[in-house]
Amino acid sequence: MVIRESGERALVADHVSVVFGGVTALSDVSIRVEPGATVGVIGPNGAGKTSLLNCLNGFYRASSGSVRFGESDISRTAPHKVAGLGISRTFQAMELVLEATVLQNIMLGRHIHMRRGLFAGMLYFGPARREEIRHREAVEEVIEFLEIQRLRDREVSTLSAGQQKLIGLARALASEPEVLLLDEPSAGMNREERSDIARFLQRIRYERPTSQVLIEHDVRFVRDICDYIYVLDFGTVIAEGTPDEVLQNEAVIAAYTGTTA
Repeated sequence: MVIRESGERALVADHVSVVFGGVTALSDVSIRVEPGATVGVIGPNGAGKTSLLNCLNGFYRASSGSVRFGESDISRTAPHKVAGLGISRTFQAMELVLEATVLQNIMLGRHIHMRRGLFAGMLYFGPARREEIRHREAVEEVIEFLEIQRLRDREVSTLSAGQQKLIGLARALASEPEVLLLDEPSAGMNREERSDIARFLQRIRYERPTSQVLIEHDVRFVRDICDYIYVLDFGTVIAEGTPDEVLQNEAVIAAYTGTTA
């Protein structure tokens, strides 16, 4: 795995199980995301991939086991506080404000950094104005990084599904995360858009101090992007290793691809 400077935080799920009533979504799942690494989580539909991401960012609470970020146990931490710690998330369903512009949606990613109160913000003078300018500059940097300048003033509802996925990524990046949790980032994209998103994720890896956890159904996409892969099936880890190791694993072939590697 790619390791950044020492002292930065690993994200670790340690023997995590999630049970809803009599249904087990995850059973004794352990994964580790080193600082600067891009980790893939693959598996067939219903394998528990999104449930795992929901545990990592606080949407679900583990029935047993723990989630740690550096030295901190975040197993019982609310999602907005997890975001404040530096773990940001994209979703299968984009969760964007469709009636707002691209710029306005990306600005929402800055809320965890906003320090001025409502009164100062309403008056919009002095410190509040300077803070607004700083947030705008950060958002414009993300817009330039993802090459979406042409979309900045468009209403999100007018964009394609692939473009909306990119806006979801931009909003997550605007929070300046240490860890990005990416739930099927290339779903709904055409070939050109998938190539672009792969390029952007590689740029994030090398140009920004950000780890990534990537859920995907496209095995080739995961193989090209990830340092390390975990494979889930029926809520358990059935294999882990480098992309080449995992994609040649017979259990993975049987459970996920159904073909020879």
